[in-house]
Amino acid sequence: MKYFDAHCHIQFDRFSEDRTEIIERMKQEEFGGLVVGVDMASTKAAIELVQQYPHLWASVGLHPNDTPEEPFDAELFRSFAQDPKVVAIGECGLDNYRPEDPEQEKDRQKKVFIQHVELALETDKPLMIHSRPKKGTMDAYKDLIEILTSYKKEYGEKLRGDIHFFVGGVEEAKAFSELGFTMSFTAVLTFARDYDEVVSYLPLENILSETDAPYVAPASRRGTRNDPFAVKDVIEAIAQIRGEDTEKVRIQVLRNAERVFGLHLA
Repeated sequence: MKYFDAHCHIQFDRFSEDRTEIIERMKQEEFGGLVVGVDMASTKAAIELVQQYPHLWASVGLHPNDTPEEPFDAELFRSFAQDPKVVAIGECGLDNYRPEDPEQEKDRQKKVFIQHVELALETDKPLMIHSRPKKGTMDAYKDLIEILTSYKKEYGEKLRGDIHFFVGGVEEAKAFSELGFTMSFTAVLTFARDYDEVVSYLPLENILSETDAPYVAPASRRGTRNDPFAVKDVIEAIAQIRGEDTEKVRIQVLRNAERVFGLHLA
């Protein structure tokens, strides 16, 4: 395998017309992917989809505010996590960006996130974390770091995972690195310079590549539906920002995905 998309949603309806063609092309061009659930329905769809393909795996969870009315069914998600094709818990986390009243939502989000953390520890799987702070702040990251730090003291290396679509700064990146987490970056790197400093700062061992497809297409395809092939653009952007050889970056980021998700991608 050459590339690994650490976070995509190809089970979503936007891929209903050409999903099979995309997945077959991924296999031919040696792209692997982690298909991420955001609620009960999309989690079930992700698990069903990845059963059919050796180059796809699933992550199971409840997004912090995509479906705020949906409760976290611990027993059902525990049963999902037993599937050998499920290699991560999430998309879960804290999001203060979208709710109209973030303060009202914080307690609910924290309780649900902690349920995901405890499920990840129970099943010995990494977390796939969504965290988005309120505009102009790093509030959600600060709360996230506090929660993870409290569990890290008790569980050590067993607590691990990835901070998906990382939009924090160097201070936050340092804290997550010290907690043993990776941070994944999207094709935003191809058209915005906001994250150059943090991409340059991070040890390469702490970086993953993702697309968040169908969202955030690269500069060459802005305004269109994204797909897992954009992870190649992400790798090239990371290499360019860091001033490093693209092949070196590709190989190390692939190894990082193997380590985090317990896969054999070679």
